[in-house]
Amino acid sequence: MPNDLPIRKIIHVDMDAYYASVAQMDNPELKGKAIAVGGGGIRGVISAASYEARKFGVKSAMSGRLAIKLCPHLIFVKTDFARYTEISQQIRKIFYDYTDLVEPLSLDEAYLDVTENKLGLPSATLLAKKIRTRIFEEVGLTASAGISINKFIAKIASDYNKPNGQKTVNPEDVLQFLEDLDIRKFYGVGKVTAEKMYQKGIFTGKDLKSKSIEYLDEHFGKSGRYYYHVVRGIHNSEVKPNRIRKSLAAERTFSENLSSEIFMLEKLEHIAEEVSKRLNKNKVTGKTITLKIKYSDFTLQTRSKTLPYFVSEKAIIIETAKDLLYQDTLNNSVRLLGISMSNLNTDSKNIKKEDKKAVSVQLKFEF
Repeated sequence: MPNDLPIRKIIHVDMDAYYASVAQMDNPELKGKAIAVGGGGIRGVISAASYEARKFGVKSAMSGRLAIKLCPHLIFVKTDFARYTEISQQIRKIFYDYTDLVEPLSLDEAYLDVTENKLGLPSATLLAKKIRTRIFEEVGLTASAGISINKFIAKIASDYNKPNGQKTVNPEDVLQFLEDLDIRKFYGVGKVTAEKMYQKGIFTGKDLKSKSIEYLDEHFGKSGRYYYHVVRGIHNSEVKPNRIRKSLAAERTFSENLSSEIFMLEKLEHIAEEVSKRLNKNKVTGKTITLKIKYSDFTLQTRSKTLPYFVSEKAIIIETAKDLLYQDTLNNSVRLLGISMSNLNTDSKNIKKEDKKAVSVQLKFEF
């Protein structure tokens, strides 16, 4: 492998069962118990589950009804995004004590580039330990971390020793690590793609690596080239401190299915107001408005319209959503409605293509 590119030192920090852990921290009576955040009520969907609940098969995006069947003693807790945001800001302040190159992915995870760090420490592994220790001592929560030469591998590694652990994939171990990896653990390979790969005899990174770029392009389209490179340790996306938001949305699941468009319009009024508030809070505007409709049989439909100008006003958003609702007949009664705004004024139209050269391997590089 060529040695013409520097190796970055990337840490992916992922908080452990974040929403559930915050609830347990704020209410000591919940510690050690199986809890689910959200999911209450007949139609509720779980946002997060504690590790005690996960042992029974309870997980995010699961209906509360199914969760209680799996874990009869499950305790449901209301979501509190204001609190999650407050704690997340405390955690990010800790990150910035070590590097300014912090790319938050959500409230509970972020990438840190510590190649050049504020402490001048050469070991990213040691830095990750220091960061996790401070989060625990100052915030009261545990975090896991993955450390490696790029974002792709660091994210995979952070899941290895959860909860409250970390894993380092050193430069000289990258290729073997990826070859041994179950294809389901590759970031970007979902259930459908994994099944397709299984059908083609691709079960591990080694199997994936044996396929030519032409083969992967033919069978996996645009993603084929991505798979070809990441299995070779090539993923040169930089940590972006000012990560650009691509879309903004709000949606509601209803306690009873809606069959009347009049009632749907009433719900859309509230959703449009929420989208408008979020746009204004984030100081962004957008051109493309998408109406999301989930029917009672769980089939999903989206309808979009792109305006000739950027907007954030509720009045325009709701009028466009109404047009989209009446654009076509509804297939069934509706259990969920959502509105999203994309094609934002913050979108970058000239995203640099990733350098597809291979990463260098310097065996004496301290991690």
